[in-house]
Formats: sequence, C-alpha cells, structure tokens
Amino acid sequence: MRILALIPGGIGNQVYFFPTLETLKDKYPNAMIDVMVEPLSKSAYRVCKNVHNVIGFDYQDRSSLADYLNILGVIRDGEYDVAISYGIPWTIQLVLWLNGIPIRIQESEQETWLISRPVKPSEQDYLPEKYHHHLTGLNIDTPSPSIKINVPQKDIEWAEAEQEYFFLKDGYILIHSKGDIYPQASWNKIIGDIQAKQPDLPIALIQDSETEDEWTEKITSSNANLKVIVPPDTGKLAAIIAGANLLLSTESSSLAIALAVDTHTIALCPSSIRKQILPPEQDNYTVIESSTDTIEEIQPETILEQLWRS
Repeated sequence: MRILALIPGGIGNQVYFFPTLETLKDKYPNAMIDVMVEPLSKSAYRVCKNVHNVIGFDYQDRSSLADYLNILGVIRDGEYDVAISYGIPWTIQLVLWLNGIPIRIQESEQETWLISRPVKPSEQDYLPEKYHHHLTGLNIDTPSPSIKINVPQKDIEWAEAEQEYFFLKDGYILIHSKGDIYPQASWNKIIGDIQAKQPDLPIALIQDSETEDEWTEKITSSNANLKVIVPPDTGKLAAIIAGANLLLSTESSSLAIALAVDTHTIALCPSSIRKQILPPEQDNYTVIESSTDTIEEIQPETILEQLWRS
C-alpha cells in the first residue's frame, strides 16, 4: 500500500501529525507513507521514522498552472492507493482526483466526487486527536498515541557541542518566541528576575527561521549574559530542548517538541488556541492563557510566579 498525507502548516502542525503516522505504520507495517508539506516544514520529518518521502508544496502560494502540472506528475509517480488530507484547497483535491487515487479521505459532512471517504468533523480540539480522527476513513478507531520523535545521533552531538560552547552543561532555561509577539519590556523583567535569583543558571534564546534577528538583538542588548542558539533544523532544535531544565515558549513548534522529549514547559498562548496545541491532561507543562487573541496582556509577574513554582 502507498499512502500520501497532505498536511499544510508549520513545523508544529507536522509534529502534531506524528501520532497519526505512527498508527498508520502500526496498522500497515509494509506501507510506504509519503507526506506533502510546506517547503519550510520539511525539516520536521528529520525526527520522524515513519515517512518514506517528503514532498514540498506551498499551499499558501498562488501557484501557477505549471506548478499544479508539476505536482500532478509527482503524485502520479507515487501511484498512491490512499490520500489523507487536512484542510487542503479544492485545487489539490482536484489533483488527487485526477490522479485516480481510489481512497481520498478528508473532513466533510458528506461524500463528494472529490472526497471518496468523508470523515465527519472531529469533536476534539487537540490537533493530534483531530488529525488522528481522519483514520476512521480507513476503519481505524483507536486512541491517538502520544507524540514521539527520533532525534538523530548527529543532532544530539551538535546540541552537546553547543552546550559545551555556551557553558550550559549544568542546566539552562530556554526561551523561544517570535519577534514582538510578547513585549520586550516584559521579557526584560522576566530575564532580570531569573538572573537576580539564579545568577548561575544560564538563559538561552532560540533563534530560528521565524524568529526575527532584530528582536533577538534587542533582547540581548538589554541582557548581555543571554546566549543565542540557532538550530539549523528540527532535529537539532529537539536536541537542545531535550537538554533544557525549562522551556518558556510562545511557539507551537517548540511546544510540540517539548511534549515529545518531556521537557517541562511554560506555554504562553491565547485562550482561543490553548486546546488545539496542548493536551488536556499532562503534568510536564504549565499554560498561561490570555483572554484575548494576543498574549501581550499576560503580566511578567504571573509568568515568574509559575516559573518559580515549577
């Protein structure tokens, strides 16, 4: 059996899809499973052992006819028996139909000519469970497993070298945030309090492709003792998170990875997405929610209270 999974979204979305891939591989151990994801999300599969091939496609781009003809050919070469998709545009649904893939699974209230096996929308909020619900289209109705990742040994060695270089071998706190999503003044209060109470505990910032260099420079200019770690891919990000005492994060990618490697995390998020990105019951994270669609209103004192309690 050849299976194609089409999952738009960032690295966090891909990591949240890993439990579905695990169940597919358990049920069909001889299946060849490919995924089609955003080009910037391909590195997520560096830490996933259940995928044979990763195809890049920009779901958000205004693709030309040539782009669609190209992906039509790529999918045709795969000779897939099953396509499982989540939230893809109708144009890609059409490409799947044109390729004659017999089993085409997607959330829908009813069967259409583009969707051969519709799956009723899930009642679950948590993304791994919503993704996993699609497997009912293959008559698989089992609970979603927890998120698991496989970090390559080379990435573990890279993280160990970074820890040695930045004097982090005895423990450290990680901060992962995107740009000015949370006020710089609030970060300065949090960092200053940690450094005052635990001067020997290093603090490191994660800088990735979505983190603005300007934001990192602003934070480090106000806090000279901060370290800046730049993991070039998801495997190395996972390895550096796994070695941390605590992760303080606003980003779904690092939150998902922290759940997999069991690093305690303080997650800052709007209440509107909290149920999507964090499981309902797990003791290795603390969530601090804002009542609005932004997290700016969360007071640094609230974060520090939870941090010292952790």
